[in-house]
Amino acid sequence: MALSEEMTSTQLLIGGEERPGADAFEVYDPHDGSVAGRAAAATREQALAGVEAAQAAWPGWAALTATERAQRALAALDGLHADAGERAETLVRENGKVLTEAQIDVAVFVGRFHQAAEFAPALDEPERIDGPPFRTTIAHVPASVVTIIYPFNWPLAILAASLPYALMAGNTVVVKPPPTTPLSSVATLRHVALALPPGVLNVVTGDDAVVGPVVVGDPRVRHVCFTGSVGGGRRIMEMAAANLTDVTLELAGNDPAIILDDAELDEAAFGRLAGATFMTSGQVCMAIKRLYVPRTRYTEVVDGLEAAMAATRIGSGLDGSVTMGPLNTRRQRDYVVELLDEARSAGAEVRELGELTGSASDAGNYMRPALVLNPGHELRIVSAEQFGPALPIIPYDDEDEAVAQANDTWSGLCSSVWSGDDRHATSVAERLRTGVTFFNNHNATAVDERAPFGGFNQSGVGRELGHEGMLEFTETHVMSIPT
Repeated sequence: MALSEEMTSTQLLIGGEERPGADAFEVYDPHDGSVAGRAAAATREQALAGVEAAQAAWPGWAALTATERAQRALAALDGLHADAGERAETLVRENGKVLTEAQIDVAVFVGRFHQAAEFAPALDEPERIDGPPFRTTIAHVPASVVTIIYPFNWPLAILAASLPYALMAGNTVVVKPPPTTPLSSVATLRHVALALPPGVLNVVTGDDAVVGPVVVGDPRVRHVCFTGSVGGGRRIMEMAAANLTDVTLELAGNDPAIILDDAELDEAAFGRLAGATFMTSGQVCMAIKRLYVPRTRYTEVVDGLEAAMAATRIGSGLDGSVTMGPLNTRRQRDYVVELLDEARSAGAEVRELGELTGSASDAGNYMRPALVLNPGHELRIVSAEQFGPALPIIPYDDEDEAVAQANDTWSGLCSSVWSGDDRHATSVAERLRTGVTFFNNHNATAVDERAPFGGFNQSGVGRELGHEGMLEFTETHVMSIPT
């Protein structure tokens, strides 16, 4: 199908007003490489203006109660639904995901604001310790200016894992959208920023090398929240270290899923396994990246996943018959293909599944999803994060071996255990070194939004979501009066 020729252009949002960038950069459609839109490219001085606007707005915003801030943040969402369909289509054109996923992404942004609002009132009730020798109050107060930098894959949902929490905790915010998918974000944030007091929410798009050192390294920024790669997280920490700025880092994952010998694997279970692996063409930090299977059930699992993926239709995300879109960039697509070629050369069988439809442009970042059978643990398809539609399936002979292999990694974001017995599953899950463990499911559809989310090891620092996610954007202030 032909994609729309309409072009989206976005500006900067600083101090409660839209401002043109000194220049603009093009955003490309992963479907065919055409230009999907243009976004303002901020100069260093414009990025600095965003920080200054946030700092100027902070005293007034912080003076409100958390309950008042939550009410104002929710009110800023009023009317956002009116162009939800248009923003979802824009997201497809810049990201490549299928329209259904884009619609969910847009809706989750709003839902997470409402979830955060449930935790805000607790900040208005400081903890008290009474009795000699002190009468002590423990309050959680705003950090000050917060910068949020987030990735392309689920941009609105991931942004909303931190933005409403930072705002309701009393901080003012500078948002740096991802360079490959800024258009839908700016269109969404424009509505919210202009409905809040000027400077409470600022949006600065542009070159990472120009904008990043300002919105991370300025001493007035007291907390940086970054979601992205491990290498990106290291660079954020290095820039933040100069001012001892706090960071929350939600980084890459090499998530293991362990199927136990008593797992109940019907068609629905294989559907969940496939969805947990190949959502957004495998470009999700918490997707299943390694699947460990009892050797006695290996053929059953491979056949079940192959059947679940057989009907996959790959093509334009705006084609209603398509179930998987292109990868966001050609570089990432080529990297995943390289990992598959390496596995083949090492003797592993690679089964490519699904069908490339007529809407899959030869110029697009397309590839078919693949199962990699019994690869060696030294191969990068097992040891690295592929971040694409490729799944290594690894047999094991006993649970201790599976747990040891699952934990033998640089990462520690999520994991899952698949079993028909909750006690058995829990006994295995308790031994896994990840921030979150799912049961008989995995990936975003299995996340409890009320609980904190984050990883061990190189998968991150700090937590988002839940009560802990709200406290992440505060400082603890203790006041002790002698009795």
